[in-house]
Amino acid sequence: MASGGNAIRGTRVGAGPMGEQDHGFHAERVAISYWDALGNETVRYFAAGITEEEIPDTIDSPHSGLPAGRDKENPPALAKTEPYKTHLAYVKERRTEEEADALLDDALQQLRDRRGQG
Repeated sequence: MASGGNAIRGTRVGAGPMGEQDHGFHAERVAISYWDALGNETVRYFAAGITEEEIPDTIDSPHSGLPAGRDKENPPALAKTEPYKTHLAYVKERRTEEEADALLDDALQQLRDRRGQG
């Protein structure tokens, strides 16, 4: 005869004198809708007693991963993605030797000033 545990067959764990109503599942809630730039609606539930300032204006949409706002007509814009840059594009953005020397001199002077003060 196998015995073990105290659960009776066919019962749920957690059911009984402390049911769902004692765990807060039936608390009054307010549904707030959020929309992302693609038109996906996400509904989040908040406690009825929560103040308006505590409800976030934007969330991340689980449908698209984009930011979603509470204004259906003006949802947050899509993030602007930059096109892939080639190595040549980065080379063209490099500073001139004079600018690099000036930056290095400025950084060294700041270090010297900090050491002199400390």
